Amino acid sequence: MENETKLTAGAMVTFAIAVSALVILPYIQVRDVKPPEGLKPYTSAELRGRATYVANGCFYCHSQQPRSESFAPADAKRGWGRASVPGDYYYDKPHLLGSMRTGPDLLNIGVRQPSKDWQLGHLYQPRAYVPGSIMPAYPYLFDVKDQADPGEEALNLPPGHSPAGKVVVPTPEALDLVKYLQALKRNYPVLPPEPHEAAGAKTSAAPAAPQPRPAS
Repeated sequence: MENETKLTAGAMVTFAIAVSALVILPYIQVRDVKPPEGLKPYTSAELRGRATYVANGCFYCHSQQPRSESFAPADAKRGWGRASVPGDYYYDKPHLLGSMRTGPDLLNIGVRQPSKDWQLGHLYQPRAYVPGSIMPAYPYLFDVKDQADPGEEALNLPPGHSPAGKVVVPTPEALDLVKYLQALKRNYPVLPPEPHEAAGAKTSAAPAAPQPRPAS
């Protein structure tokens, strides 16, 4: 009985330490975080696109957390942007940090690839834009028609990737998803700018004060 009590007490202490270290302390650190000046709230269309991103499981293969160059130099070399900070996720509820990188990190995809046409075409057929890509295609986010209806824009796909005699038109879900991807831009500064020298302040020394003349 005494051993069972010790085992139970030890388990409870271990659980309390784990909760404190992994939940309570991180919460205390970030609870007062404010959004950076350059970060804007998502629009309604971008939020719908974010829901499509989640519904299609994009976060299973793509992260949204570039790491610091000292910890993961490859992230910077790949052009994924600066290391993320808590304020970058102020409007993300829940956050979509991801846990795998089968594909590239997307927190700054709106900076690296802002083209709407490229993003739509890449969703329809990734290998038309990135040969050898293992990303699945999402043809159900598009309609294949004889011609586009008024107000619709057909995709401008690379040669050999358009259905013969047809046009490919993005659905509203595809358009919203691309708007969300274009909104993933965390290229604003997160540190205050370095102070500049005061106007007129120079490194040269000030002229010496005149020495008093000896009395005659």
